[in-house]
Amino acid sequence: MTAIASAKTDQPANAFREAMASLAATACVVTAAYADERVGRTVTAALSLAVDPPSLLVSIDAGARLSSLIRASGGFSFAMLQADQQAVAQAFAGKVPRDRRFDHGTWEAWPSGHPRLREAMVAMDCSLTGEIETEDHVLFVGRPRAIDLAKTRQPLIWHHRRFTTVRSL
Repeated sequence: MTAIASAKTDQPANAFREAMASLAATACVVTAAYADERVGRTVTAALSLAVDPPSLLVSIDAGARLSSLIRASGGFSFAMLQADQQAVAQAFAGKVPRDRRFDHGTWEAWPSGHPRLREAMVAMDCSLTGEIETEDHVLFVGRPRAIDLAKTRQPLIWHHRRFTTVRSL
């Protein structure tokens, strides 16, 4: 491995944030509903945990209302965004007021009651099967109850603090 000069900074959190900006990730939205409330958040910290049984992991701020609703409802909805869904990603990243986030995209409900983004590249309705608490986030493990795949799939990618997409080499 080639040695690379380390970033000189008195603030390791800033250096880490800068380093992680190089990690390209599909923009996703995690939502949950309980009683008459529905909430959601744009995330890039999501991954396939296992194929058998199928499960995925999403990282959510421990203090977020979304964490409370995931626990209360026993699950969540997961949507991988298409390249043309930047407005949805921005809305759920906090660029619009909470009560207006679901105005972006076409939303309906899964049988579980969780919000489903109809035009998502991949949409899953997940039951909560586990969680891992960290210092300030919770890693929620979900098992898909239902999966919808779009006919065409071109992901919206977050890389170096901007949206992009993929192209074949």
